[in-house]
Amino acid sequence: MSAKAIEMTGVRKAFRFFTLEDVSLDLEHGQIMGLVGPNGAGKSTTIRLLMGLLTADAGDIRLLGHAMPGQQALAKQDVGFVSDDMKLLPQATLARHMDFVASIYPGWDAQYAGQLLKRFGLHAAQMAKSLSTGEQAKALLLLALARRPRLLVLDEPTSGMDPVARQELLTEFMDVLRDDSRSILFSSHNTVDVERISDRLTFIDRGRVVASDNKEDFLERWRTLRLRLPNLATEGVPDWRLPEIVHRDVDGPNVTLTVDGFSDGFLARLGAPVQEVHRMSLEEVFVATVMHSREARPS
Repeated sequence: MSAKAIEMTGVRKAFRFFTLEDVSLDLEHGQIMGLVGPNGAGKSTTIRLLMGLLTADAGDIRLLGHAMPGQQALAKQDVGFVSDDMKLLPQATLARHMDFVASIYPGWDAQYAGQLLKRFGLHAAQMAKSLSTGEQAKALLLLALARRPRLLVLDEPTSGMDPVARQELLTEFMDVLRDDSRSILFSSHNTVDVERISDRLTFIDRGRVVASDNKEDFLERWRTLRLRLPNLATEGVPDWRLPEIVHRDVDGPNVTLTVDGFSDGFLARLGAPVQEVHRMSLEEVFVATVMHSREARPS
């Protein structure tokens, strides 16, 4: 098990109006990575390349150590995949779906499937067409989890759900994760969902990875600083040429700085009295990272 769960290096895929460019990311065994990006950023394209559903124009992709897409049959034996565009057979019961998956994958754990049915509030005799959006998502997760995969790939699994259903699904999903240890790639544009589940984050925008780090490191680095500079009208904004400052807002004598790389050393180099220091939410960090990337690399 020396190979990483996911390895993507310099991956490129061009379409007529969109290009995924030089995407590199990796996921260690046992890690949970949140792949976060706005709608249309390239999250689903990245996952389809990873799963062998698309062929890259350039770059190297390995899934559980297997080269993709050439060795995808071997890799997918140990990968559970759930996408927001997957559908169950409307005229079939959950039992029929479970029997079908069990007939394909020798690792199917019938006892565990039964436990998940109870935990998710589902019934084997239910017809798929009678399930709500949230119940459909739970059923798809059950079909993936009961195979006991080493890697779970989830592409926008909570898309289209109302807030209550999304909260319920994530709570139950996190309870399931406590029972086992596996690698997970979780794609979403919802930072609240990702923050609850992930220990590593990758931000993607306009087809490029713009940042990737441990969740706690992201939250620890970023701050919002409030300063009051009474002489701003006569002396102007100080010429701060500090790489940590990614954005500044000026409102009269009040200045707000958005900082990536906050530290005592940064405050010393700033050389100005700081009135307030605020931690940033993951959503604020994500938006600031994306906007700074767009300013540095206009489309």
